[in-house]
Amino acid sequence: MRLPVICLVLVSAMSCPPSRAQVPVFQVTPIQSSIQFNVTASRPLAGNFGKWNATLTFASRDPTSAVLQVEIQTASVHSGNSENDDQLKSKNLLNVAQDPVISFKSNKVVQTGKNTYDLVGAFTMRGVSKPATLNLVVADQGGGSGYVQGIVPFNLKDYGMTNSKKTDERGEVDLNLKAEQVSGPGLIRKRFQ
Repeated sequence: MRLPVICLVLVSAMSCPPSRAQVPVFQVTPIQSSIQFNVTASRPLAGNFGKWNATLTFASRDPTSAVLQVEIQTASVHSGNSENDDQLKSKNLLNVAQDPVISFKSNKVVQTGKNTYDLVGAFTMRGVSKPATLNLVVADQGGGSGYVQGIVPFNLKDYGMTNSKKTDERGEVDLNLKAEQVSGPGLIRKRFQ
């Protein structure tokens, strides 16, 4: 009787995927993070996004298994000036009524230095997705924290935005995210050559 039970336990343990406790679990800390939006046009506009969600997950202890997902609520943009906020939220720029979310999702991680990685993925705004790269820096001591930083520059017209008749209007989303390891084993970094 004991042998079939032991065999059943072994078979179920071998067929179960690794638990979250076997991989590093990181949490993005909103207090130490920020996401900004800037437009360089006839009249420069800038604002911060107050509502967003970011997750940094790992499939293994290898930092190149990371997946970063960011969702930004466009209606949460604020500049400190209600007239500027209205212009940023208008159908000519963020179009918050029709396009409530800006997102980034990485699909590839490339080690670029001892503690640095490029997070390559898709940046989506106003229903248009384009390739973008953000940078991940893992703390040198113990690997228990890291920073994701990057500026995603864009031409307003590529995303259906029009602020004036100028053709060289540019914008950018500037992400500065701090992540802390909250559980699981540490990351195992490969030697960078």
